[in-house]
Amino acid sequence: MKKKNTQDQEVQGAQKNKQVKEIDVDQIDLERMKDRTTDLPALLEYAHSIGGFSVVPTEQGVIKGQAMTAMKEQTEMHMEQIYDQMKLLAEQAHKLKRRAEVSFEIYDAQMGFKPVIGNIYYLYEKKNKKILSIVSPQEWGKTMPFDQFLAKVKLLADHTWEVLEDPAGN
Repeated sequence: MKKKNTQDQEVQGAQKNKQVKEIDVDQIDLERMKDRTTDLPALLEYAHSIGGFSVVPTEQGVIKGQAMTAMKEQTEMHMEQIYDQMKLLAEQAHKLKRRAEVSFEIYDAQMGFKPVIGNIYYLYEKKNKKILSIVSPQEWGKTMPFDQFLAKVKLLADHTWEVLEDPAGN
């Protein structure tokens, strides 16, 4: 019991000697603190502790710095090139997907003829039914008997369809 009272007295004495400062968590700038910390303090350009010495670049340090800058620029250039390639591949995948969708729509469509490889055809819709025609929307003029023009297509040798015109923009 006496030991506990002694500890309480020590805590009270410490509180009298030092003002207890409350920490306001909302005032802590974590982003700033993140910039001021590192797992590898030897890589910092300034002293990382009180009494530490500042790091002054040597000739070797300047050479390494220039090499690092060149490497960074090279890496960024290659990353941009890879990004452009990925973008192109994504566009090609989108076109291929659309080509497959149109091919399925055409083979589900009503057609009153046998399509010939290499010829151009037109896919229309009327009352929720797909119809393949050899007549273009311009040839129909104002008397077009369909509700909507869906695509201008060409039959390829592998019996898939190349989308030449896609009014829906897909």
